Amino acid sequence: QVQLVESGGGLVQAGGSLRLSCVFSARAFATYAMAWFRQAPGKAREFVAAITWNGGVTYYADSVKGRFTISNDNAKNTVYLQMNGLAPEDTAVYSCATTNRYYSTFSHSSQFAYWGQGTQVTVSS
Repeated sequence: QVQLVESGGGLVQAGGSLRLSCVFSARAFATYAMAWFRQAPGKAREFVAAITWNGGVTYYADSVKGRFTISNDNAKNTVYLQMNGLAPEDTAVYSCATTNRYYSTFSHSSQFAYWGQGTQVTVSS
């Protein structure tokens, strides 16, 4: 059984910042990587960032490089997404996900088996 609980979404003006958190628990599941995805209205779900749980290797979509930072706290079973320089095009439901499988890189939702409920991020102009 895997459970992921997200928090930190909200309404922010363009140029502002938000920090998302995802706390997870797992039974008979060895997490290899955690990731953040987002889905805007009428759009397909897209990859945002990922991090390997033990190694701390990070991956970012080109659209968020230099603005977003993913990190983890193993002791707290928590992954974070620090979002700076937010723009209206960042408006979406942000979800965290986990996988127990190895990949040489992370960039697609099909790589992840378990998902949180999502948290809404709205950026006003």
